[in-house]
Amino acid sequence: MYYPPEGLGARRIAAIVVLVLVAGAAGAGASYYLAAPRPTPALASTVTTTTTATETVGIPATALVNGSGAGTIDAVQIYRQANESVVTVDGYVTSTVGLFFGSATVQQEVLGSGFVMSYNNAEYVITNYHVVDGSSNMTVVFRNGDAYPATVVGSDPYSDLAVVKVPSAPASEFHPLALSSSASVQVGQPVAAIGNPYGLSGSLTVGVVSQLGRTITEATAGNYSIADIIQFSAPINPGNSGGPLFNAQGEVIGLTTATVNGSQGVGFAIPSDAVTREIGSLVANGSYNEHPYLGIGTADMFYQLAQANGNNVTYGVLVETVVAGGPAASAGIRAGTKQATVEGQTFITGGDVIVSLNGTRIVDHNALASYLEEYGRVGHTLVVGIVRGTTYMTVDLVPSARPPPG
Repeated sequence: MYYPPEGLGARRIAAIVVLVLVAGAAGAGASYYLAAPRPTPALASTVTTTTTATETVGIPATALVNGSGAGTIDAVQIYRQANESVVTVDGYVTSTVGLFFGSATVQQEVLGSGFVMSYNNAEYVITNYHVVDGSSNMTVVFRNGDAYPATVVGSDPYSDLAVVKVPSAPASEFHPLALSSSASVQVGQPVAAIGNPYGLSGSLTVGVVSQLGRTITEATAGNYSIADIIQFSAPINPGNSGGPLFNAQGEVIGLTTATVNGSQGVGFAIPSDAVTREIGSLVANGSYNEHPYLGIGTADMFYQLAQANGNNVTYGVLVETVVAGGPAASAGIRAGTKQATVEGQTFITGGDVIVSLNGTRIVDHNALASYLEEYGRVGHTLVVGIVRGTTYMTVDLVPSARPPPG
């Protein structure tokens, strides 16, 4: 079985669902009900406004965490301070749908979430790429119900990030949120998410960080892995995409982006460090092109696959395919040569197994993708530890930049 280069190979156990809400609108004289319609925006009279456009929302830790330390979160205080900073991103995409009598062109309303951030003395809305992908007639709706036309300044499908500008909105609408480095996030710490599930604006849920360093695959990223993802337990639903995920100090540590199909309380967020790393390029250039690319297709190792591949290690990633002329090929990394069925799944065996990068143990595809995203640099040499048969060796590999999604 062939897998996209850099993508996760076999043994994926769940379908990832991105969290935009599609509320059907009419096209070609027909109307199709696809999801819950958007509720009426909150009345302006219910929202407390502020006149300080450059105010950065941040809550002292002492106001949120009790004397026992970590494990508690003052969600009421977070909501009071941050709710005005969370917006609805509204747009329309045109598509062709198949009907029993043929096909029709329909225009569908797409709703997601976002939040206000200040960068270089200007205010922007941060959201997911999949919220704005292909969207037209985009508007941003603030918590008080005021809506303004919006445009995409920059976007990156490989991190599922987009930066949106709302040029006609007055300064009084913007209440920027503070970001905290996601590198300090720990499993078990409490988190809160605010967004617009099913168009229900300003909805709050709470939970904990349940794991770090996950990878997800979205169609908008060309089936490449979106890496270094935060997994958390606060319930999220369609419409939450692009909304902020907060730590106990009321700082943004991520953007809610996806959930597992049919799960209860398994959500994923793009880490805040991705925003910090990319926003300069997204604003200045409209894109970010520094994701390291190896040119491989992989599968996670496990005991039975190690036996079939003739290895003496049961962790790492098996290299099933190598892109001709790519960085891995140039470094001499070998791909698999024959198909084998292991535990009911088809693999391409006989290839090298990557077990470390720059001395850091790589146990699976999640670890590989997350290390590359956080520490890999285009054009900078990686020392790749591989196991070939039962022999350990290292090779030098210089990543290139990922090609555009195909």
